[in-house]
Amino acid sequence: MVAAGEHLFDLPEDCISTILSLTSPPDVLKLSLVNSIFQSAAELDCVWDAFLPSDWQEIARNSVTSLNFSTKRELFLCLCNSILIDGGYKSFSLDKSTGKKSYVISVKELSIAYGDEPDHWNWKTIPESRFAEVAELKMICRLEIQGKMKTGELSPNTTYGAYLLMKISDGSFGLDSIPAEISIKVGNQESVSSTAYLRHPRSKKKEQLESLFYRNRMEMLKTRVNKGDERMPREREDGWLEIQLGDFFNGGNGDEEITMRLMEVKGYHVKGGLVIEGIELRPKY
Repeated sequence: MVAAGEHLFDLPEDCISTILSLTSPPDVLKLSLVNSIFQSAAELDCVWDAFLPSDWQEIARNSVTSLNFSTKRELFLCLCNSILIDGGYKSFSLDKSTGKKSYVISVKELSIAYGDEPDHWNWKTIPESRFAEVAELKMICRLEIQGKMKTGELSPNTTYGAYLLMKISDGSFGLDSIPAEISIKVGNQESVSSTAYLRHPRSKKKEQLESLFYRNRMEMLKTRVNKGDERMPREREDGWLEIQLGDFFNGGNGDEEITMRLMEVKGYHVKGGLVIEGIELRPKY
């Protein structure tokens, strides 16, 4: 504590820097505007070390994005802007408010049923993707997408959400006939499951041109799908859609495997027009 009659600004710079490191990145940036003393302390590497992940050096080595920094503050801001790592098959970023980690796993790193068969999936480059390739579903009956990651790569003591990043083309068909089953599992814990419709949030409901037999068949198939809250995709600021596959708390006490999955296999009806970019893992607040 500051003694009576002593001003906070009279504290040594290392004391002020310690105080700043116990706040948050936005607080440090705001306090740096108070006066020259705080501004000087806010530039110190020891302040920003508190907000950088402990494995930042390994992350920087694995980056395929050029990182130009001379201070830890500049490094922190670089990492907040998302970089490509692991040969370009993952993107990494830090949350600007907390310094917690986020990842996007490229579709190339996901397991997709029949993903290597050109009759079913088309791998292509599109300008709006952060990755070199995305996967476009041409036509298939069995849709199954799975991604895995280790809890040790994430920030400890943090609740994470897992989100499938996708687009739905104008010529899509069969995707929202019945809900897809979504699930997330951490280590040996029981899988947490729900359901979701692969439907654009702004799309109008299609006219019911099918015969009564076909509609009854869809209703019958729905009864075979596990009960869930039937989530819908949400539009993101980057132009992609996301649908939450689930969430979990990462206590940071081990390095367990996270398994994230979307399946739509009941009934084996034909579907197409889905574009997959990857799966994002980011902190939830």
